[in-house]
This record gives sequence, structure tokens and C-alpha cells, in this order.
Amino acid sequence: MNRVIYTPSGGPPQGPGPSREIYALMGEENIFKMMSDFYKELEKSSLRGLFPQDMQEASQKSAKFFVQVLGGPPLYVIDHGPPRMRARHLPFEIDEAARQVWLGCFEKTLENAKEKYNFPTEHRDGFIKFLNEFSAWMVNKT
Repeated sequence: MNRVIYTPSGGPPQGPGPSREIYALMGEENIFKMMSDFYKELEKSSLRGLFPQDMQEASQKSAKFFVQVLGGPPLYVIDHGPPRMRARHLPFEIDEAARQVWLGCFEKTLENAKEKYNFPTEHRDGFIKFLNEFSAWMVNKT
């Protein structure tokens, strides 16, 4: 049976992403720590089966993406090529429930983010908006 791939009606996220000042304020080390903590949350979630056994390696790959998105050097592109995140996620069935779990793990990670990662509070809402739009585009199953 062939799988039907759902495409969200809004298309890919439009407009500016999160503030590129975030990288300058947090630094690379804090972004890697934030993503490591995020993957620890994912590891405890119902989404665990969607990820490779080595969650630390997966978190580092994701951290490279976020360093780039948040204004840092293009670490992800250097190591893995163009992001094309929707295409990279197509092998995994991602529905709205999975998206909500993913967002919930990020929400938990961002609790006290100023203290834990020096995440700039003034950019939190814009980052959450980006995560919402980005994750909506990853949904590929109804």
C-alpha cells in the first residue's frame, strides 16, 4: 500500500525566522546545551521511536541547524548540505499529535531558558512562533 503524503495547506513558513540576534546573545555552546536538553525530553516522549538510537548525535545535528537559524555560522550546511527539513522528515510519519508532543518537549526545554542557556527573553515569542510554523510544515500525515 502506498502512503499518502499530506501537505499542509499554508505551505512552507513565510517571512522572517527567529531573530538572528539570538546566536550573538546565547552563543554556540548554549544552543548545543539547549538542544541536548531538548533531545533528553524527546527521549522520554512518545516520539522516541522516530529518532536514532544515539540521541546525543541527533541533538548535535539539530543544534547545528539551530545555530544557523539563530544567526550563527552555517554549521549544518557545511556538514550535511542544504537543510530541506521537510524532505528529510518525510520518511517519518508526523501527524498533528506528534507535532504537539514535539512542541511540548521544546516548551519544557525553554522553561527558565534565560537562566539555563542565556536565551534572550525578548526573542522568546518570535522563537516560539518560528517553532510553531516550522513544525506545522513538518506534518505529513493526517
